[in-house]
Amino acid sequence: MADTIKLNAEARDEFGKGAARRIRRQHKIPAVLYGHGSDPIHITLPGHETMLALRQANALLSLDMPGGEEQLALPKQVQRHPVRGEIEHVDLLIVKRGEKVTVPVPIVVVGELVEDTVVNQERNELHITAEATNIPADIEISVEGLPVGTQVFAADVKLPEGVELHDDPESLVLVVSPATAAEDLEASTEAEEPEAAEAGAEDEVKEEE
Repeated sequence: MADTIKLNAEARDEFGKGAARRIRRQHKIPAVLYGHGSDPIHITLPGHETMLALRQANALLSLDMPGGEEQLALPKQVQRHPVRGEIEHVDLLIVKRGEKVTVPVPIVVVGELVEDTVVNQERNELHITAEATNIPADIEISVEGLPVGTQVFAADVKLPEGVELHDDPESLVLVVSPATAAEDLEASTEAEEPEAAEAGAEDEVKEEE
């Protein structure tokens, strides 16, 4: 069972950009809670604690709601400042214990590669279905000892107990390639960049003439 992260939720009755700025100046974050056919519930969350909680993918939040009841929720959308990266608003989805949800989960590649090989990772996450209280933090794929040419598809990935794949099973996740091929590709890319820069400089000279 996933650990819940407890946050204190305060009621919010001010809306709009001005109200949101005032909330953020108090080091808090405006949020909205919805799902299960209920009307949206507008709340305010503690800024620092929420920022730490949302560093974890699919963090299961236990909200201490106004009135004292507990509400479980998953982050649905997190809006951040385009430059500073600060959290500006959070949409939260109400979930119940035992309820199954479909979410993207990050992929982590583990294990020691065979000498002179590299991994070309085609997917950074997989969509899975699991109980809201049993969502894995990540999905590990071991490349330990895999020979050159090995292809791992979504259907090949071993998922934790109680977790089901909700993605295209034929989707390519990663390929083990010879290191020399990767080095050749990198070298050709680096060679093309100066040529493009020189071509651009020549065009500028022609324009000046």
